Amino acid sequence: MRTPRSGRPSRRPRGGSPAGREGAAPAGSCWLFGTHAVAAALANPQRVFQRLLVTEAEHPALLAAREAGAVLRIEPELVQRAQLDDMLGEEAVHQGVAALVKALPNLTLEEALERPGPVLVLDQVTDPRNVGAILRSAAAFGAACIVVQDRNAPEETAVLAKAASGALETVPMVREVNLSRAIEALQKGGCWTVGLDAGGGLLDGPAFKGRRVALVLGAEGKGLRRLTRESCDEIAGLYMPGEMESLNVSVAAAVGLYELARERMPSTYQPAAMKKPT
Repeated sequence: MRTPRSGRPSRRPRGGSPAGREGAAPAGSCWLFGTHAVAAALANPQRVFQRLLVTEAEHPALLAAREAGAVLRIEPELVQRAQLDDMLGEEAVHQGVAALVKALPNLTLEEALERPGPVLVLDQVTDPRNVGAILRSAAAFGAACIVVQDRNAPEETAVLAKAASGALETVPMVREVNLSRAIEALQKGGCWTVGLDAGGGLLDGPAFKGRRVALVLGAEGKGLRRLTRESCDEIAGLYMPGEMESLNVSVAAAVGLYELARERMPSTYQPAAMKKPT
């Protein structure tokens, strides 16, 4: 365990992390903070670490990473909690751990489609907390990837990673220049593209049995853009018998993924933590 070293401020990249006097992230890097986000990053062999700061030698993030079978690839620096507050900002819920990491490599759509599961396409969803929450739901329901339009999607940031609660390390974010062409590529790759929006039928998971589905979601308020909507194979909405007419996009993504998983749902459910080894 080494003591803190001095850092020199660097230029903050587009969509970069919170930056105090020492906490600016170099271009192509970002700060991650929070136990789940950092533990998942430590367990991801593709992550390149530049710094790892902890407020206690046996921090829960380190213990969780080791329990997941990770070998620490960087020596942690022991710091005071006040130093993390200064670096990351008082509003950052860092839980006593932060890591400066390189951005993950961007998979191509073809590479991401080699993974099993449904696909999520986000049409100008720009709030990093929403994207992080969608990543978390994607991981929970076994989605293959999330496809975003590069210039209208958040970069990797601590806020996004914290909301994803580790899912940023397990669900690829595929960045495409043209979303309509990406939808066309998904269709050619065997996906049935469903725009999740009003004006169509109801999303019925069992009806897609035997087909791989890509759910396309639009930004809150604006919804799907016209060209994106017209590129989809069909438009479907969620069954909402209550008084609200719409949902937060991250909630809509979770409900949509649940509906797609409903056809594969077992008759009895046993939480993963309770399952006995076979």
